[in-house]
Amino acid sequence: MGLVHHYRQWEPRLRLFYGVIAGMFLVLAIGLAWRQLIMRPEYKEKEDRQNMRRVIQPGPRGRILDRHGEVLVDNRPRFSAVVSLKDLRDEFEREYSKQLNEKREAHKASGSDKPFKFDWEELRWESRQAVLQKRLDKINEILGTDEELSVRDLQRHFWHRLLMPFPLFSDLTANQYAQLIEQLPLGSDVFIYTDTARSYPHNDAAAHTLGYVVSKRDLKQTDGLPGEDLKTFAYKGEIGRNGLERTFDEQLQGESGGEIWIVDRFQFQYDKPTLEKAAKQGEDLVTSLDINMQLAAEKALGDKTGAAVAVDVKTGEIMVLASKPAYNLNDLSPSIPQSVFNDIEARGAWLNRSVQGLYPPGSTFKMITAIAAMRNGDLEFDDILECGTHYRVGRRLFPEHSGRAFGNIALPYALQKSSNTFFYQTGLDTGIDNIANEARRFGLDEQTGIQLPFESNRMVVPDKAWKKETQGFGWVGGDTANVSIGQGYLLVTPLQMASFAASLARGETRTKLTLLHNPDRGVVDHGGEKIGLTKEEYGAIVQGMEAAVGWDGTARYAMIPGHRLAGKTGTAQVKKDGKPLTLAWFVGFAPVEDPQVAVAICVEGMVAGDNYAGGKTAAPIAKAIFEAYFDQLPSNEIVANLP
Repeated sequence: MGLVHHYRQWEPRLRLFYGVIAGMFLVLAIGLAWRQLIMRPEYKEKEDRQNMRRVIQPGPRGRILDRHGEVLVDNRPRFSAVVSLKDLRDEFEREYSKQLNEKREAHKASGSDKPFKFDWEELRWESRQAVLQKRLDKINEILGTDEELSVRDLQRHFWHRLLMPFPLFSDLTANQYAQLIEQLPLGSDVFIYTDTARSYPHNDAAAHTLGYVVSKRDLKQTDGLPGEDLKTFAYKGEIGRNGLERTFDEQLQGESGGEIWIVDRFQFQYDKPTLEKAAKQGEDLVTSLDINMQLAAEKALGDKTGAAVAVDVKTGEIMVLASKPAYNLNDLSPSIPQSVFNDIEARGAWLNRSVQGLYPPGSTFKMITAIAAMRNGDLEFDDILECGTHYRVGRRLFPEHSGRAFGNIALPYALQKSSNTFFYQTGLDTGIDNIANEARRFGLDEQTGIQLPFESNRMVVPDKAWKKETQGFGWVGGDTANVSIGQGYLLVTPLQMASFAASLARGETRTKLTLLHNPDRGVVDHGGEKIGLTKEEYGAIVQGMEAAVGWDGTARYAMIPGHRLAGKTGTAQVKKDGKPLTLAWFVGFAPVEDPQVAVAICVEGMVAGDNYAGGKTAAPIAKAIFEAYFDQLPSNEIVANLP
């Protein structure tokens, strides 16, 4: 009897299996439908963004102006001969095919039985270079130059700046620009691209104060331009490296604009950008400088090494800030050639001597000694001191600067003639601690806080504790004698002494300096206090300073007929590179009856035959600054200042 098998038409387990399969297909179908229908716009956007590139164009920097609106720093057009690489794609391919065929033919002609091999990537670069060199050769022919294209520059451009024009010849002179515009054939794929570079109408005037800029590829100033997550290319912009350009870089920076492009699979852009945003120029900066006074100061300094500062007595606005040797700022724009850098370095011209130069102030410090003595009751304004050719301190004789005895004199005459022996006695009676405290009251031990980078912070107002800590031994009377006449361990900057002169002119201890002009500034609280002298005491100091700028004073070379000036010369000796160096100083203010401008001058190295140093070397520079100031006053104000 055979076996009979009974099969059920539908197994329950098969039903479950088919159900699972059907469910999976349903989920897959829903997922596909979701992605293709519902999420299609999102994926389309991602696809588009993968093919989009952003190009950033920095905005021009703002201008820098003087207090009268005269342009000190501007932007000039910078011209470059460029090509668009996307327009040369077909020619790149033809040149590649041509060079490839030439290599094949050369291989055949050689009769070699080795297989034909070549580096296709190297050949690509060679063919591109050849195409671009043809354009550069045409430019060379027009300009009479012999520039050659660097493959390395080409590769860098392809990898990092493909969407931007490729520069064949950068920073054309005005004459070269005109030649190319006139002689390039119509329809040439070489065109002139224009951007900006910094321009300095007054060349080296106020070079250290204005500062300079350096190139930076991406300044990230892209407000209002979308696409932060896109691959971005950026033209080089500029950032401040020194001076006002650095301090106020954020204000001067322009607002970048740019474009968004769709690119093909070779990363070349299509014909037109999908979005464009124009760049905007940065804000202008109005400084407190007076370019006429600045130029007068720099002309008077000439080839000397030193610094000149002029300050508005009432507001603290700096009208002149000069340092020599200087450098032509136009030589640093748009970049600093190595030869220019080396020349500036060799001349020591990078140093801004007005804010970084540290010098003993010489006899210009004698007003500090006098103030300390009178405030501490060690000197009356009309005290008479006997001043011989020397003054003995311990076993040492300290000399009078002129080698002659002045006899019995009071404070005004001591300032007029800059008597050393008068101030040796005064300083020793007062003591170093009182003198140092007075110098600190005027801020000579700290930075002025001027809006410039790298202001020196190594100034020294010495006292007993300072010497013990830094020199390792005690203070002696000779140290006090030296400090009393502004020498010894004292170190200050010309800017500090200008601040002191302005403070003294107002009868206060501090001047809040600024390089920004505000015509509505009004009365300024400089943060100091009254000097603390009686009318007679203060008058004795001013009387002596005014007499110094008289026919028989040490500062007579600063005298300007018709104007009352107060001044004080100074001479100090230091060592530089192991050699003796004389410093010529002048500090003062004018007009005496209503002080408006204060100056400080320091010149390194005494002129041959200059018997007074500060008198013959520094005072004439101060005179030039004062004259430039008075020349700009309305005639009625000049008449009012006549004695």
